[in-house]
Amino acid sequence: MSLSLRRSESYINGEWVKGRAEKLFQVFNPKNGSIIGEVYDLDAEDTKAAVDAAYEAFGPWSKKTAKERSALLYKWYSLILENIPELGEMLTEENGKPLAEGKGEIMYAASFLDWYSAEARRVYGETIEFPVTNRRSIIRKEPVGVAGIIVPWNFPAGMLTRKVGPALAAGCTVVVKSPEDTPYIPTALVELANRAGIPRGVLNIVSCSRSNAAGIGQLFSSDPKVSTVSFTGSCEVGKRISLELGGLAPLIVFDSADLSKVVSGTLFAKFRNCGQACISAQNFFIQEGIYDKAVEEITKLTKSLKMGDPMDSTTSIGPLINSRGLEKVERLVNDAKSKGATVICGGSRATDVGELYFQPTLLTGITEDMDILHQEVFGPVINVIKFKTEEEAIRRANDSERGLASYFYSSDISQCYRVMEALQAGLIGCNDTTVSSAETPFGGYKQSGIGREGGKYGMDEFLQIKMCAIGIDI
Repeated sequence: MSLSLRRSESYINGEWVKGRAEKLFQVFNPKNGSIIGEVYDLDAEDTKAAVDAAYEAFGPWSKKTAKERSALLYKWYSLILENIPELGEMLTEENGKPLAEGKGEIMYAASFLDWYSAEARRVYGETIEFPVTNRRSIIRKEPVGVAGIIVPWNFPAGMLTRKVGPALAAGCTVVVKSPEDTPYIPTALVELANRAGIPRGVLNIVSCSRSNAAGIGQLFSSDPKVSTVSFTGSCEVGKRISLELGGLAPLIVFDSADLSKVVSGTLFAKFRNCGQACISAQNFFIQEGIYDKAVEEITKLTKSLKMGDPMDSTTSIGPLINSRGLEKVERLVNDAKSKGATVICGGSRATDVGELYFQPTLLTGITEDMDILHQEVFGPVINVIKFKTEEEAIRRANDSERGLASYFYSSDISQCYRVMEALQAGLIGCNDTTVSSAETPFGGYKQSGIGREGGKYGMDEFLQIKMCAIGIDI
């Protein structure tokens, strides 16, 4: 594989830099623990230089016409499409998701730049009539300034463009902190942005080890030159913020459901990226009339999934990202088993495949005292829970502090509308589990986030509204 896009340095003010200390940290392939390479470990002081560069670049960038910004974003989009094979392999190598998923994420990432290259030219103001005759108001939308962007390891390409695309389209400048487990893909995308002609200082990226991450996050939330922070993860971040946090997605199967759709939806909603997605379904609530047949079909699917080398086109389940992720999955499953849960299939590490693999798992007999009912497992585990009535299913699905995604299957159109309106989540999948695209808003209720990414709403996080009242002679 060509390494032309792989960089170990960070990108600040149009230059690839090693940081003041020139320290390195290692990046591992989760498939087998081998070292992919070493990346320079920057700290908060290095990042301050990136913030300063973005602050200086903001004025010229924000004054470019929307058409100019649009053309550069579209060029970046085109370059990503030209490099999908290399980018897909790079993502799979450092993340562990199957190669088809890796390439799919690159295409998903590119779609946001395509969308926001057009949205850049649709930031419209308006006029509003005052309640008096001699006054008018003009409403303008203007970029907020420098955006601090924190990208997660599980979708490092898609989350970067979903945040950076609207920020640059709005006229903001950006400093990205890449994830320590998957730093190569974000820097590769920034290299393509550089080749597309994004001006120096407009888009900066810093890589760091886990030990320096907190300091950089603190800088983003305290430096007065940073106007907004966009974060995907599990921490709390202050300031003007857009947070896309974790979920605990329920999936409800009503008696009228088409089981073939349930099975295909389960493959995507649960087992994509080995269950390491914030919108992964975890608690499957199945109505009693269809329960036995649904469990049988979902069990067949779960047993059929092949674990193995993510670069192998026949692999369905790759490794978990690191030992901490594996240990969390194992702890939650063992806690459930110790409290009486039944393991229908899976239930343990797959050491014959690799050190970071966990068997696709189906659990029944889930009770309220089990941690796995209430905590996000972030792994290939399904909890199956029987219910009787629609009201019970909605109550149990909503019984969580989180509300990112919810899914349900029903052939009753009236029920579909009732349940869609009753579920407390920002993303609802009705007879479908594909709930994210560049054109649609992404975000959660309750403790699963603030603000929205994607679609026309994704621009709002990087714009501020200015009202000018004008007195006129009548």
